[in-house]
Amino acid sequence: MAIDPRGKDLKRFLAHEPERPVVMLNLLRFKDGGAEGYADYLRHFRRFAEQVGASIVYYGLGSDPLVAEQGQDWDAVLLVSYPSRFAFSEMVRDEEYQRGTHLRTDSLVEAVLQPTADAGSAVWGD
Repeated sequence: MAIDPRGKDLKRFLAHEPERPVVMLNLLRFKDGGAEGYADYLRHFRRFAEQVGASIVYYGLGSDPLVAEQGQDWDAVLLVSYPSRFAFSEMVRDEEYQRGTHLRTDSLVEAVLQPTADAGSAVWGD
């Protein structure tokens, strides 16, 4: 299962409007006991996120899904706002940041990292 972005993933990610703000949706499925390890990762992550101007918008633990097929439920959801795709890439390339990514990897069975862009004005007519 995919957990961590690879070089080819980051190249594809940066090829699409690298200076545009992005909110990264993280869907997380923990290993047994992984929620505690992920909390350690978030403490590590926060310092590097702040250095590139990113911030955690929301972190919540999942509960029984209202509408989902078998296996589509997630243990947690994390939304992180980055000033640009480039800022995300800059953070994940930082060697000191990378020294703590094992905390994330070791905590997860599966993850989805889905970049999102604000569509509010297109939807609401603002």
